[in-house]
Amino acid sequence: MPNIKSAKKRVRVNSEARELNAAFKSDMRTAVKRVDKLASNNEADQAKEALSTAIKKIDKAVQRGALHKNNGNRTKSRLSKKVNAL
Repeated sequence: MPNIKSAKKRVRVNSEARELNAAFKSDMRTAVKRVDKLASNNEADQAKEALSTAIKKIDKAVQRGALHKNNGNRTKSRLSKKVNAL
């Protein structure tokens, strides 16, 4: 355990950031799975709506720093390909 005041604060700040990042990632993954499921069931209209939501969530996670920019772009590209193939 840290003894110095600034080290205690870093522990607190880092844990809060980790929890927020985990929430953003979880929300994003749920949206991505929803698009995958709709695409595999050939529900084109609903998949397109879900895709726009998923893209927003991915962009938000990238903006927060919870996800790397290239990872976000790759995920959006793969989802878009699946939905456009329907």
